Amino acid sequence: MNALELLKQQHEEVAKLFKKYEKLADHDDEQRQELFEQIADRLGAHAKIEELYFYPALKKEDTEDELREAVEEHLVVKRLIADLLSMEADEEEFDAKMKVLQENVEHHVEEEEKELFKSARKLLSKEQLEDLGIQMEEEFDSLMDGEPRMDVPEETDRAAPI
Repeated sequence: MNALELLKQQHEEVAKLFKKYEKLADHDDEQRQELFEQIADRLGAHAKIEELYFYPALKKEDTEDELREAVEEHLVVKRLIADLLSMEADEEEFDAKMKVLQENVEHHVEEEEKELFKSARKLLSKEQLEDLGIQMEEEFDSLMDGEPRMDVPEETDRAAPI
């Protein structure tokens, strides 16, 4: 699968999970906790494959600012996930923090699909995007065999190097 198609598909999966979360009644703490964990696992693994493979493949002088901003946005998301991991779904601040997480992810996805995907199409051939997609999908699947959300708290000191 093409790297851009893979990332877009993952963006859509997380968006659907956020929509499911929004529809849950406030009193269904167990389901809200479960959905948070699904979202956090996907975001943790997704950020990791972008930082390990996608962003380095796009690193050129004219993309450095965009990439720096993207990894800083990842850092904000990771910090929110780390906060949520230390909370229970029945805590008052949980839903508010989930909403902020959703808004940050939506903003990041919008910019990434508009700007970085455009850069990727210019910088990488279709074959390179295919190869990158295969590599990223394998890494994502491998990460999802575990609980990638549990790695997030140790990744909150500073943004990943690009």
